[in-house]
Amino acid sequence: MTDALDMQGNATRELVSFAIGEQDFCMDIMLVREIRGWTNVTMLPHAPAHILGVINLRGAVVPIVDLAARLGLEPITPTERHVIIIAVLGDQTVGFLVSAVSDIIGISPSEIQSPPRATSENAADFIEGVIADERRMLRILNIASVLPRTRVVEEA
Repeated sequence: MTDALDMQGNATRELVSFAIGEQDFCMDIMLVREIRGWTNVTMLPHAPAHILGVINLRGAVVPIVDLAARLGLEPITPTERHVIIIAVLGDQTVGFLVSAVSDIIGISPSEIQSPPRATSENAADFIEGVIADERRMLRILNIASVLPRTRVVEEA
């Protein structure tokens, strides 16, 4: 993972911030392959409730996760205004349905706080850090923990 440098020459971490309903989250920009508008999905039988289905992304079958449902929030009813963040972690490509993408931010590691210990163990697995500023509180997602446990196998 490559860090950028701020104006003083300190390492910064670049994150993509996005909304799920009224909640603000972010993920490492190095994991994001592309951001695209909502596309209808092909449903899979017996898939977990947070897996909306799959899409064909230039010949690859990509599962689409309702990130709100995966995080225990109210599931999203997708419309053309919603966005899919296509992320790649290792050999797995997955799409995350979110309400909107906000911006790309550069954060110094010193600005990232540990998640509160009062949260459940599952919440702590999903959140790797918190960034608080005067406008909002961003939670940094641990994408490896958020990825679906079941995998869709691509056929050659």
